Amino acid sequence: MKQELGIAGRLAHAFLNSKLTPLFIAASLAMGIFAVAVIPREEDPQILVPMLDITTAMPGASPAEVEQRVTLPIEMLVHQISGVEYMYSTSSPGQSLVIVRFLVGTPQEDALIKVYSKLYSNFGRMPPGVSQPIIKARSIDDVPILSLTLWGEHYDGYQLRAIAGEVQHKIEQVSDVSETKIIGGLPRNLRIVLSTAKLNAYGLSPLAIVAHLQAANARVQAGSFAENNQEIQVDAGKRFHSMS
Repeated sequence: MKQELGIAGRLAHAFLNSKLTPLFIAASLAMGIFAVAVIPREEDPQILVPMLDITTAMPGASPAEVEQRVTLPIEMLVHQISGVEYMYSTSSPGQSLVIVRFLVGTPQEDALIKVYSKLYSNFGRMPPGVSQPIIKARSIDDVPILSLTLWGEHYDGYQLRAIAGEVQHKIEQVSDVSETKIIGGLPRNLRIVLSTAKLNAYGLSPLAIVAHLQAANARVQAGSFAENNQEIQVDAGKRFHSMS
């Protein structure tokens, strides 16, 4: 008894015995070669995925306070913008960072204008002491390819950041490295505690102290002179190098 063929079987049987089958194969190969030769292609195609960093400062505030009074209000405002797909936020002491990602294909200029207009038109709703948000555009090329985490049981944050600086210097010497950035650790800084009584006695304000510190922590070229067929540069001032 001969088994009855289905639609796929009858179609395959027709092509097996047809003289047009080699022509169809040749035409398909010719069209494939033509497509490969004509269609433009790129080794590293650019995908338009606009992302924005919104950085806002609130000096002296704890991470919990920054989250409640700065990060969450900014997130609620940005959520009202059309085209926003994802949002990531980080609250640290005195600073808020909100990363906004729009739908693929959204023009970056339009995304930047929407976020800028939304935040600055509602800036009056922010609590006192909050700085104006800084909006920085980033692209898909800014996504980190390699992340290194340094950890040491007998090292503190300052020592780990110093080691990270040496590692960063080595990585920057590698060819095709675009940008490196150190996140975390304790950077070297000088903390100055002001006395309110002494400031009032001398009639000074904290901003005046800041100006004096900036002027003292400066080094400029004051000129040069020639001696023994050599030109010697003269520098004036010096930067802070001791806490005593």
